[in-house]
Amino acid sequence: MTLFLAVDNGPAAQIVEAFGLNWWGFISQCISFALVAFLLQRFAYKPILVVLEERRLKIAEGLENATQIRAQLADAQRAAADLLAKAGADSQTMIFEARAAAKALADRQAQQAIAEAEQIVVKARQATVLEREAAMTDLRREVVRLVVATTAKVVGKVLTAEDQRRLSEEASKEIASEFASSNSFAS
Repeated sequence: MTLFLAVDNGPAAQIVEAFGLNWWGFISQCISFALVAFLLQRFAYKPILVVLEERRLKIAEGLENATQIRAQLADAQRAAADLLAKAGADSQTMIFEARAAAKALADRQAQQAIAEAEQIVVKARQATVLEREAAMTDLRREVVRLVVATTAKVVGKVLTAEDQRRLSEEASKEIASEFASSNSFAS
């Protein structure tokens, strides 16, 4: 059954007749298309648009986070560079201080060694003086003994204790004066 909108045999009617347009089939197909389009719009197209919008928001958020992370990374790198520079400066300061402390310690030890050497020299001089005095005392005794013995042999008599004491004192005085004069030359 052919439904014609145009009653006359005009060009539109001829085209419809030439192509064999079935109006009931055409209308049913239009209704089917509208129904499918409505269902797709409602159950497919809108959910897809929602998913795409969510993805777009997530991508935008990810880009924003990436920008923030880049900024944080740059800040962290600057902080690390600053920290390394400060650590380098601190290490240089520590090295300088350690060298200064080592030099001061070496100077102190050198001064201490010099002081100890001077003390050793002073003690050695004192020991030399004491040994010389002891040797001189022994020498005086020996000289006094020899003078007394020689005088006794030369005189040919036995000297009394008073004579021995007097000769001993004279010899001691003579030796002491010679010792004093030899000390003035040694100094």
